[in-house]
Amino acid sequence: MGFPLPLLEPSGPPSAKKPAWLKVRAPGGPNYIRLKGLMRERNLHSVCEEAHCPNIGECWEDSTATFMILGDVCTRNCGYCAVTHGKPVWEDREEPERVGRAVGELGLEHVVITSVNRDDLADGGAGAFAATVRALRRFAPGCRVELLIPDFQGRSDALQIVIHAAPDILNHNTETVPRLYKVARHGGRYERTLELFHRARTAAPRLLIKSGIIVGLGEERDELLETMRDLRQADVNILTLGQYLRPSAQHLPVARYYTPAEFLELAEAGRAMGFIHVESGPLVRSSYHAKRQASGVESLMEPTVAHSKRWGGLGTPCEAQPQASRANPRWDRRSLPPGT
Repeated sequence: MGFPLPLLEPSGPPSAKKPAWLKVRAPGGPNYIRLKGLMRERNLHSVCEEAHCPNIGECWEDSTATFMILGDVCTRNCGYCAVTHGKPVWEDREEPERVGRAVGELGLEHVVITSVNRDDLADGGAGAFAATVRALRRFAPGCRVELLIPDFQGRSDALQIVIHAAPDILNHNTETVPRLYKVARHGGRYERTLELFHRARTAAPRLLIKSGIIVGLGEERDELLETMRDLRQADVNILTLGQYLRPSAQHLPVARYYTPAEFLELAEAGRAMGFIHVESGPLVRSSYHAKRQASGVESLMEPTVAHSKRWGGLGTPCEAQPQASRANPRWDRRSLPPGT
C-alpha cells in the first residue's frame, strides 16, 4: 500500500507568494522511482527534472516522460527558463539508441522528445531528433512520438530533417506574446515561430501541430488572444496554456497569477477559435497530459488510422484522413469536449 505524500509548492524565490492551487504532491510513486533510476543508469536527461516541472510525479506515474536530448546546457538564456545556459559540449551519437531502448524497456505509451537550443550545431540538433525517432520506432513501435523542437534559427532544411522522420506530433512552444519576446525569449523571434508552423503544415498537411504559451509574464489579455488567433491561423491544432512560475530570483518576476476560472475561460476561447484541443490550467506545461491529448485527438480519426502505429507524420506511410473530413472539410475546427 502507498502512503500519503506531503504537499509541496513548486520551487521559486522565498518571497514569492503562490496561490493554494499551485501546490502539488511530492513525487515518489513506483513508476516515478523506476523511471528516475533508469534515467541515471542510462545517462539520460529529462526536461521534467531540468526545468523543475511541478507535474513530474503525475506524468511519470502515468508512464509519460519528456526526454531531453543533446545535453542539459542551452546556448540561449531565456528569462523564464530554469535550464542551464552556457557553452554545450555534449554530442553523444549513442544517445538516440539509449533513449529508444529506455522507452521500450519502460513500456511507455507516449513519449515527448525535446532538447536544449543547440545553436552551435550546423543543423541545430535536427539530425539527433530524427535519429531518436528512428530508434523509438525500432525499440518501442507502439509508442506515440511527440517532438518538442527548437526553432533551429529558422533553418528550413533542419525542419525538413525532423518532419521526414515522421513524428506523430510536432510541437514548438510560442511561449509568450510578441511584445515580450525581446525581454523573455532571448534569441527567439515571434515571426520565426509562426513561419515554422507554416512550413511544417506545407510539408506535412496531416501532421498534428502543437504549441504552448506560458502566462503571467506581463501580457495583456487582448495580446494573449491575438497570439492564440495567430497560432490558429498558422494551423496549429493543439494548444497548451499554463502559469509562469519563477524558477529563481535571477529569472523574470511573475507579473500575476491567473485563476483556475481564467484558465477555463481561455480554454473556451481557444476551442471557439478552432483548436482541436486546448489544455489550459495553472500547472499545465507543454507536455502535461500529452498522452491524454493525443488519445482524445485520435478519437476523431478513422478507427483503422487510430490504431495504426503510424498515424501522423508526412501522411506516409499512413494516409491519415479524419473520419469527419468527408462530411465536414473543416474537421480541424472541431473541438474536443472540455476536460478531455
